[in-house]
Amino acid sequence: MNWTGEFAYKAFMPKLPALKPKELVSVLLEAGFVKKRQTGSHVIMFNQAKGKMVVVPIHAKLIGKGLLHAIIKQAGLNTEKNK
Repeated sequence: MNWTGEFAYKAFMPKLPALKPKELVSVLLEAGFVKKRQTGSHVIMFNQAKGKMVVVPIHAKLIGKGLLHAIIKQAGLNTEKNK
């Protein structure tokens, strides 16, 4: 079986809860990130130990699943609870 394309991406994507932007900022703070600055409605967070920087949009809506996965990937975090 060929595991390429959109099906493979969806098949191995873990389910994530819908998060408000401020909840995501809290998760990143717990993971060792600090608020470096805020430009308009975007918070720039930095983790010096990992050398990673992520941008979190602070809007009234929940963060979409695609953006949430992208931020988690950029932050170098794992989505599985046991890891």
